[in-house]
Amino acid sequence: MQRWPTTVRFAGKKLLFYNFIVQFACGSATTNTLYGTWSMKVLVTGGAGYIGSVTVERLIAADFSVVVLDNLSQGHAAAIHPAATFVEADLQDPDAIESVFAEHAIEAVMHFASRTLVGESMQKPFLYLGENVVCGRNLLECMLRHDVKRFVLSSTANLFDSPEKIPITENESIRPGSPYGESKRILERMLYWLEQTDGLRFAALRYFNAAGASPDRGEDHTPECHLIPLVLEVALGKRESLSIFGNDYPTPDGTCVRDYIHISDLADAHILALKALDQGSRTYNLGNGRGFSVLEVIETARKITGHAIPYEMGPRRAGDPAELVADSGRITSELGWKPQFAQLETIIESAWHWHRNHPNGYGDQA
Repeated sequence: MQRWPTTVRFAGKKLLFYNFIVQFACGSATTNTLYGTWSMKVLVTGGAGYIGSVTVERLIAADFSVVVLDNLSQGHAAAIHPAATFVEADLQDPDAIESVFAEHAIEAVMHFASRTLVGESMQKPFLYLGENVVCGRNLLECMLRHDVKRFVLSSTANLFDSPEKIPITENESIRPGSPYGESKRILERMLYWLEQTDGLRFAALRYFNAAGASPDRGEDHTPECHLIPLVLEVALGKRESLSIFGNDYPTPDGTCVRDYIHISDLADAHILALKALDQGSRTYNLGNGRGFSVLEVIETARKITGHAIPYEMGPRRAGDPAELVADSGRITSELGWKPQFAQLETIIESAWHWHRNHPNGYGDQA
């Protein structure tokens, strides 16, 4: 892809912000070359959330018709693409789901709507083992009643609490690291059996740390628990410092190592997986294939933002493995997917650009 550099000024210095992200997000010949020509109506649950909203953006750029279903408990109305049809509804309400399928000729579903906080799931296990599972079941039951048999699940790398090998392949033993991870595992097992009993075609995408932003859509959580936006909140002056949980891990600098995947690359993987469902169900691990430590993330953010980003070192946090890195070889070989924005600098720079332009996120939180 050709890169057209645009110079922008952050923190009193010039940075090169490549508008190939703009090109990628807004639609181009590259978009249609990547996906081919498709005309399909896709229901995106959680389409007002971080990952869901960028995936909607990419779907529309590729000429899909999109219906967004979201209860806005965690998402933002302002994040919903204006070309999408929005239905404010809750997956805990089967009648509301039925109304969506009755009114719209849905042909496929991407399921992002979920409670996703690992720590909260350890404190409130039934909230996750109940709500996440029930919502998924309600959705699947309604789909099958309407003979809709294409389904893409937003799953999680939290299926792999203690991996035996790094990077992690799809053949790694599954030992969920929390009730949140367990809820996704239950949904994956539902999909397996519904393929056997009802002919459902599914893709389960297990991804690691989604990060970055498109020009129009970024990460705005309350509370915020993810490293890169927390680092950028310090750079924006919204936090005095950052807390690091542990510097005695068996990693090069002692801090945890994680695999970060740009949100646009993640969205593209969902669309490629959807397109491939006519050739059969599939499960993929998604990531860059290399990890970055907490200190590497901070140092890279310092260079991009021009801010010192002070931090405090604390003890380890229970349940944090030393290293989580994905092996995405399967989706690369089968679908030709490859991260376009794999550099940590590009990921953080895109997030910084969005947060600078949206210092209060979407501005809809009290």
